[in-house]
Amino acid sequence: MSNIKKRVVVALSGGVDSSVAAHLLVKKGYEVIGVFMKNWHDESVTISNECPWVEDSYDAMIVADKLSIPFQTIDLSKDYQKKIVDYMFSEYKNGNTPNPDVLCNREIKFDVFLKIAMSLRADFIATGHYCRVKEINKNKKTVYQLLAGKDQNKDQSYFLCQLSQEQLSKTLFPIGELDKSEVRSIAKNEGLITAEKKDSQGLCFIGKVKLPDFLQQKLKKKIGKIVQIPSDSYIYKNIHDFSNYSFENLLKTSNSFNYDIEDGEVVGEHNGAHFFTNGQRKGLSIGGSKDPLYVIKTDVINNIIYVGEGKSHPGLFKKVLFIKKDDIHLVRSDLSFEKDLKIKFQARIRYRQQLQDVELCFKSKGVFLLFKNKQSAITKGQFAVWYQGDELIGSGVIN
Repeated sequence: MSNIKKRVVVALSGGVDSSVAAHLLVKKGYEVIGVFMKNWHDESVTISNECPWVEDSYDAMIVADKLSIPFQTIDLSKDYQKKIVDYMFSEYKNGNTPNPDVLCNREIKFDVFLKIAMSLRADFIATGHYCRVKEINKNKKTVYQLLAGKDQNKDQSYFLCQLSQEQLSKTLFPIGELDKSEVRSIAKNEGLITAEKKDSQGLCFIGKVKLPDFLQQKLKKKIGKIVQIPSDSYIYKNIHDFSNYSFENLLKTSNSFNYDIEDGEVVGEHNGAHFFTNGQRKGLSIGGSKDPLYVIKTDVINNIIYVGEGKSHPGLFKKVLFIKKDDIHLVRSDLSFEKDLKIKFQARIRYRQQLQDVELCFKSKGVFLLFKNKQSAITKGQFAVWYQGDELIGSGVIN
């Protein structure tokens, strides 16, 4: 099929990946429009005096000019505030750790931005994500598979785990078959200003942000106790039965450890339990131990942080997690999983984690993920994502 009359709106972020994505689409004959999304312009919480969106939008405009494509900037800051920032504050206040990048893709790039692109009579949108979409035919219907990027070190399918079939049907990922080194080489050969630009860091669209400073815009400081739990605590003596697949037993094994202030020793103070997350090491400001202290649980109701010494502390590890039924999202919506069905996948509970062998056990109230090996710092509010080979099948918010 000829691409000449196909219109694609590219999300130009001002980085090298989206720049090369736009170039490749132009080269293939698409009618390309470049759009920069201005989603945040509160410089009071960025590091130093940097104003990332101004520089990024300027670079995006220069790239569009180089490629001879139309360019415009759209302000989505109100949508971003409502759909992402306010949600983040609410989740942290409740002791959860949300993933703004996953939410940003689901709620902004592939929702608000997609609708704007469609209003411009676009056939597709395109981004600079390292992942792939493949069409297959199933029962005489087209099904869209979300596949990991060929560059395993840069694969970003995790961040797109909440996308729907409708969203995938309207999306192109031009650099999904390339390695990062190839992308930079193309940008350099084409004389794109972003060729040597460093990859963006920090929160999606906000830039280099100190998360505690960002959270303190709305969440107040509240002095509380830091309690250290010894690794040989009686709490870890209970032996779980991982062969019992009843809902009650699996729920018990997925629950976090219950601690009380008397179970350990008060070793310091913090500025608010809602500023911390499981597995966190930095920011505790406590010395005197042989190995670093890690957060093993936050109690936002009583404003207590429980910590353990060393990255092998038993309080960090669990083998089972639970996702509520309403929080399960199947990218492959054509698939159905019956109650009490057990099926093997590979999964990850955070970006860049190596895929882990896991068995999913579906129940009427949700799904349990039973990992072959214990996982460190399973965190409520983050996303667990499961794959079959290169294909991302589904995801859900960890409960």
